[in-house]
Amino acid sequence: MLTEREIESMPAFLTVEEAAGILRLKRSTAYEYVRQGIIPSIRLGSFIRVPKARLVEWMKADGQEEGGRTANL
Repeated sequence: MLTEREIESMPAFLTVEEAAGILRLKRSTAYEYVRQGIIPSIRLGSFIRVPKARLVEWMKADGQEEGGRTANL
């Protein structure tokens, strides 16, 4: 698992594969979550990028949710 410092050193916009690594998801699952809008993303032509700030914000908020529910990105 990546440390907070390693995540902070990554670029502001991540590839779906990089986001999958941070979230410990399979690549195909990460792409499906992007397609469903669960993982926030932007499209630049044929490229898909995940805003790191939104991903980190969601990860921090997830630990604060009541009842163990998973927060939406």
